[in-house]
Amino acid sequence: MLATAIGEVTEGDRLVISWHGQTVVDVPPASLADEGPVYHRPYERPADLSIRQADPASVLPRPATGAELRSTLLKLLASPNLADKTWIVEQYDSYVQGNSVLFQPEDAGMIRLDEESNLGVAIATDANGRYCAMDPYVGAQLAYAEAYRNVTVTGARPIAVSDCLNFGSPEDPAVMWQFSEAVRGIADACQQLGTPVTGGNVSFYNQTGQTAIHPTPVVGVLGLMDDVTKRTRMGFTADGDRLVLLGTTREELDCSEWAWVVHQHLGGRPPAVDLAAEQALGEVLIAVSDRGLATSAHDLSEGGLAIALVESALRHGAGARVDVPAGVSPFGWLLSESAHRALLSVAPEQLDALRTLAATHGVPYAEIGTVEADSGELVIEHVFHVSLDELATAHRGTLPKLFG
Repeated sequence: MLATAIGEVTEGDRLVISWHGQTVVDVPPASLADEGPVYHRPYERPADLSIRQADPASVLPRPATGAELRSTLLKLLASPNLADKTWIVEQYDSYVQGNSVLFQPEDAGMIRLDEESNLGVAIATDANGRYCAMDPYVGAQLAYAEAYRNVTVTGARPIAVSDCLNFGSPEDPAVMWQFSEAVRGIADACQQLGTPVTGGNVSFYNQTGQTAIHPTPVVGVLGLMDDVTKRTRMGFTADGDRLVLLGTTREELDCSEWAWVVHQHLGGRPPAVDLAAEQALGEVLIAVSDRGLATSAHDLSEGGLAIALVESALRHGAGARVDVPAGVSPFGWLLSESAHRALLSVAPEQLDALRTLAATHGVPYAEIGTVEADSGELVIEHVFHVSLDELATAHRGTLPKLFG
C-alpha cells in the first residue's frame, strides 16, 4: 500500500501549503474551520405543513383479517424501499481484502482494522424523507437514532457522525426552514449522545421545476469495536432460541411504509424521538455483544417488527413462531414504526442475564416467541402463517425486476 508524507505539524497558528516550493496558502486555520462565510437566507415554515400534520394515518382503512394482514406484509416486503438490496450490493466489493466481518444485509458494515488486536469499526447510514417532510427536526433526529442503533446492535460504540444533507432550493424560504430545522435536530442529538460531527456535505437544488425532493438528511454513524470477534450478527439460527423485543411499541403509523405503500398517504407526525431511550438501548446492546448474551440482534425501523422478523428469518433460512400480546392489535403491533427498539434471539439460559441487564438500564423487555429453525415458515400465532419461500420471493425479486 502506498503512503506519502504530505506535511508536518508545526508550532504557531498558521496553515501553510506550498506547491513546487512556492507558498500558495498561508492562513490561520480558524479561517477555514470556524470562520467560514455565513448565509442569512430568509426561512419560513411551509404554509401547508400544519394541514398535512393534521391528516394522520389513523383515518386509513386497515387490514381486518389475518389473511389481509398477511397480504399487506408481502406487499410491503416487495416495495422498493424495503426490498432486499443484495442485487445492487453484490456488484461491489463487500469483503475489503477479507477484513469485512459484517456486510449487507447486516445492520452495519464492520471492518477489522488490526488482525492481532481485532480492533474494528462499524458504519451505518440512514435517512427517511417522509419523516422529515412532516417534521424535519424530529425526522433528522430519527435518522441519526436509527444509524446509532444500527451500530450499537452489532456491539460497536458510536464515536462520530457524518452527514449528507439533501434539500431543494435554499432560495425557497420553506426549503431553507426545513434545512435549518434538520441541522438543528442533528446538532441537538449529537450534543445529547456525545458524538461529534467530523464532516459531511450539503446538496441543494434537488428538485424538478418548482417541486423539491423531500428534505432528506442522511446521517452516518461510526462506531468503534474493541474486538470484532464479539460482534453480534443479525438473523435467527439456533432452534429453540427465544425472541426478545427491547423497547416500547406505540401505535405509530403516520409517515410509515404501510401508509405510503398501501395508501400513498403522507400525513400526520413521525414517530416520537427519545434520545435518552436510544442511548439506554445502545448500552444494553453493547453489553449484550460484549457478554455474548444474544445469538442475533436486529434493529426495528421502517416496516416495524414485521419487517425485522422477516429479515431475521430470511438471513439464514430459520423460521419462527411469534405470540401477539393479549389485548393488542396485531396490525399496530407488527407494523408500528416506533423508534428505539431491537429484536434479539437469545438462548434460554441467557434470558435471566438479559432481563436483568435491560432492567438495569430501564429498557422495556418482552419475550415474544421462539425460533423454529427447521419449520420453514413465520407463524404469527392465531393471525397468519407464511412460508419463508414465499417471503423470499416477495423480498428478493423487486430490484432485479426493476433494474435487471
